Amino acid sequence: MQPGRPLRPLCFALLCAFTVPAVTARQQPPEAPPDLAAQIRELRQQIAEQNQRIDRLQRELEAQRAAAAPAGADGSADPMRPAPLAVPAILAGTRGRGPEPVGAKPANADRPPEVAALFEQPGVLTPRGKTVFEPSLQYSYSSSNRVALVGYTIIPALLIGLLDVREVKRNTTTATATFRHGVTNRFEVELRVPYVYRSDATVSREIFTGTATERVFNTSGRAIGDVEVAARYQVNAGNIERPYYVAGLRFKSHTGRDPFTVITDCVTRCVGENVTGTGLPLTLPTGSGFYSLQPNLTVLFASDPAVFFGGVSYLYNFKRSGVSRTVLGGTKEWLGELAPGGVLGFNVGLGLALNDKAALSIGYDHNSVGRMRQNGVVVPGSVRTQLGTLLIGYSYRLSDRRSLNFTVGAGLTRDTPDVSLNLRVPLTW
Repeated sequence: MQPGRPLRPLCFALLCAFTVPAVTARQQPPEAPPDLAAQIRELRQQIAEQNQRIDRLQRELEAQRAAAAPAGADGSADPMRPAPLAVPAILAGTRGRGPEPVGAKPANADRPPEVAALFEQPGVLTPRGKTVFEPSLQYSYSSSNRVALVGYTIIPALLIGLLDVREVKRNTTTATATFRHGVTNRFEVELRVPYVYRSDATVSREIFTGTATERVFNTSGRAIGDVEVAARYQVNAGNIERPYYVAGLRFKSHTGRDPFTVITDCVTRCVGENVTGTGLPLTLPTGSGFYSLQPNLTVLFASDPAVFFGGVSYLYNFKRSGVSRTVLGGTKEWLGELAPGGVLGFNVGLGLALNDKAALSIGYDHNSVGRMRQNGVVVPGSVRTQLGTLLIGYSYRLSDRRSLNFTVGAGLTRDTPDVSLNLRVPLTW
């Protein structure tokens, strides 16, 4: 029941208490006091003023409730997170009401629906004037085996040459600082600054030799990654009957350590040294080395207490000319013009609100990476790569301005990292 509402029955009772004697007084002999009519008029005026004050307080309370309605559990603009908690907000006008007496007029029948004020608030993006700082830590692990035949065969069962067998184990840790700001209720901008630490361990035998001894080649790299900027726009004002559409555009720089600037170990015997190289980089890069542009579209559909989501994207990598790399010993290897293949991706999933603070989500993310081209020709051995990941996430709202998000990813294809862990703590102010 709204504050101030119990005054209405009380005022009505007072009005009846003083109105009935007034009607009776007109039917009685003129012994009644001559100022009784003036007193009734004064009480009626006081009751009218009290009703006006109650209506004004009620409107102010509804405005405060609408202004305090949260856009999401963590105040973030990540489309997976705010949408599930927007469903209880949209349905707030139909919950928490006590039963009404049969045949009686509802107490709030003369008021406009509370849902109407909610559509003035942002739907799934960062509210206007709000800023979100989201520190995150991501770890991924992958392992792969490679077998190469260095030689020739006379018959299918006989090999003249050597086998190059390698087992590679990769560990990547990325710490990211993300800033989001709501320009309007439907438009937000984002800045991501990552710091990457990588370490690879390659178990192999020396190539071009007849040794049966395995050795481990360890290499690592740490530096700032590729800085990204993005913008998102909520196309429509969705509700519980129609989905939200969010269009986005992301630009990735190549501020990270370039893969073509790191020194690569020799493939054959190094110049001036009687050792055989591995053909692997001595330090690992932390960036892709290419500028990229990615448009995307996300769809969110709320069906209390769940939210269905999905999206499509395409990552375009700009080609790069005049590329070369340095081999151990100072030798330059000219590569020419390189054009990475585009990445077509899509994702689908379901978010489920467990209560007003906790939520669980499950989804699938897939990316199809095109082939690399060098000087306009497909690089030999380059094939289209499929990356599929199963994602399970959990979110808990610590307060109105802070929440905790944890996601586990499992690789479903051979080229995808075996496991990835992601921890995010969005802070809103």
